[in-house]
Amino acid sequence: MAFEVVLSTNNKHKLQEVREILSPHGITVYGLNDLNLHPDDVEENGKDYYENALIKARSVQKLTSLPVIADDSGIEVAALDNKPGLHSARYADECGGYDNAMATIIKAVEGKDRSARFMCYIVAVNLEDKPLCFEGIAEGEIIDHQDGSLGFGYDPVFRSKETGETFSAMSAKEKNIYSHRALALKKFVTYLKVNGKI
Repeated sequence: MAFEVVLSTNNKHKLQEVREILSPHGITVYGLNDLNLHPDDVEENGKDYYENALIKARSVQKLTSLPVIADDSGIEVAALDNKPGLHSARYADECGGYDNAMATIIKAVEGKDRSARFMCYIVAVNLEDKPLCFEGIAEGEIIDHQDGSLGFGYDPVFRSKETGETFSAMSAKEKNIYSHRALALKKFVTYLKVNGKI
């Protein structure tokens, strides 16, 4: 029998990405709409990625007995004191969208350290008595233009240290090896295998 898990998100891009990463391991990933789950609006007011992911996971935990995973992620730019980081999505909103946010970041790093990293924390509940946490970090740099038409969010300006390509220029298959979310989910899969759940 397949292992089933609920992803606490309404972001269709994120849901598709997580499904593509986990399905080869026999894991069925449900989105909130798939199970008609409607958690209360949550305020992501945690002091770090872990707390924000936990807030999202707990909001869905009340509604299902299935294992629930939630992620919180962000891009940290060295020249901006590792911002926008935790507030990456909010930063894009404040800039009037991701295109404007990326243009602002490109301008801010001109002549400065271009190094950056994507951070992802996956929190899982309904598996053990306490929440489980899995971290993924993808190192890279900010380039001076948008490159690629795939991916989403800040992917077009983030060049992976591993591949020399932006996340937006990579195929989904390649990104699902090197991305911060893929690295965190790989640890989640390892946990499930070690504990005989898959």
